[in-house]
Amino acid sequence: MASSTPTVKLNLPTILTLSRVLVIPVFLYVAPDYPVAGASVFAFASMTDWFDGYLARKTGDITKFGIIMDPIADKFLVISALILMVYMEELAVWVASALILREFLVTALRVVALSKGMVMPAEMGGKLKAVFQFIAVTCLVLDGRSYGSFHDIGTCLIYLALALSVFSGVKYTISFRRSSV
Repeated sequence: MASSTPTVKLNLPTILTLSRVLVIPVFLYVAPDYPVAGASVFAFASMTDWFDGYLARKTGDITKFGIIMDPIADKFLVISALILMVYMEELAVWVASALILREFLVTALRVVALSKGMVMPAEMGGKLKAVFQFIAVTCLVLDGRSYGSFHDIGTCLIYLALALSVFSGVKYTISFRRSSV
């Protein structure tokens, strides 16, 4: 009798995606007391977001698991970091809340679209937002105790990410409404 349990193909892109989730507890534990180590862990995890997709496309090793897990891993990493930044008093609650709300909104739209057989691919505004968020969080982590010069850079970039977040969230919503009519 054949097994109906889906299997996960552990290729390098999948391992990189999973590593992004697995380093979150390390990041959360290390960042408040060791900002350079925390920023390094976060930067590594952020770079895997680009690298896993690049490798999967280049090698043609794109899997259903990777297609589903990659954006989930990104959301876990970013939301965890935003909550930590609020805890560390590096980010206002309202900014983190707005960014997190957008993540849930876009994810919900994508899930509903997928259930209707539609695919809502990532668009440039969302990709730029992610880049600004990753760099901003890295700077804000470094802002701890003796790295204060990074605070202004991180703050500017997080506000750029917020603006792009609103813009791309509206674009996703409009795209969803047009394609579901």
